[in-house]
Amino acid sequence: MGPAVVAFPAVEQLAAFVHAVLCDAHQTPLFRTPLRKAGRVCGVVFHVEGPRRLRTSAVWSADDDRVIFYDSAGVRFREVNLSESPSPGEPPVLTGGWPAR
Repeated sequence: MGPAVVAFPAVEQLAAFVHAVLCDAHQTPLFRTPLRKAGRVCGVVFHVEGPRRLRTSAVWSADDDRVIFYDSAGVRFREVNLSESPSPGEPPVLTGGWPAR
């Protein structure tokens, strides 16, 4: 079975979906780091840091319209294709994380 296909017209909706997949409880903040290619933002790395140095992450490639999820060992555990993808733009940078709610 291939990857799931979902649609998120806004970055906040995509971030909320990623947050729900990465952790069950929304008590852990979701951090975001923009990815750049040739000076333009082409995606975002999302990650959550849990207890005992547990860190799960997801990479959204706006160029490929997909999100790839990684567990704390760096092993890919899920891939989602986007039928509708937001513009990556320049997400605001906040110290201490950017919770997606």
